[in-house]
This record gives sequence, structure tokens and C-alpha cells, in this order.
Amino acid sequence: MKTTPIPADCQCCGACCFSLSPTYVRITGEDWARLGEMAETVAHFVGNRAYMRMTAGHCASLEIHQDADAGVRYACSIYDRRPQVCRDLARGSPQCEAELARKTDRVIALKT
Repeated sequence: MKTTPIPADCQCCGACCFSLSPTYVRITGEDWARLGEMAETVAHFVGNRAYMRMTAGHCASLEIHQDADAGVRYACSIYDRRPQVCRDLARGSPQCEAELARKTDRVIALKT
């Protein structure tokens, strides 16, 4: 099985922010409160559950910066207010490795 090396910096990767599912990142009541006035802009409801909005195959709060010198950089536009599930995902954890294994091709496609 091919393993993808863990990037030294999450801003070099962004794989965990990619999904085609509109229910990929669940928002709790505490998350909604932390998002404050921007909650209705960055999140949406499916039934009675809230989720982060997705656009173009990734979280709508993900900013993708193309830099001629540094390459592609990924940044969360709501980093200080991000949902708990995003806060809990640690670089290099088994969950991170799983995200890399499943999504590296999508992220690489953006870099080319």
C-alpha cells in the first residue's frame, strides 16, 4: 500500500478540507455560537443538522493561494472560529493519514 508522506505544515496540504459531500463537516451548537455572525454565511442546514458549506469540492472557508515561489498554500479563512472537528484533527494522526491516502490526488490536481 502506497503511503503519502505527512507534510511538515498543514498549509502545504489541505487534504482534510476536501470533500464532495455537503454533509462533510458537521457543526455543533457550540461551533455555531463560535462562528457568530458569520455562521449563516459559512454553514448551512440539512434537515435539523448544520454543516460547513462546500464549494468546488472543498470547504467554502478554505482559501487556496497560488504563489510562484512557495507553490500552493491552503489557509482557513475562519481558523480562529473553525469547528471542533477541525480543531481535533492533528497533523500526522491516523485520521490525517487517512485523509491524505484518500484525497491526495484531488489536492495535487489543484497544484498543476
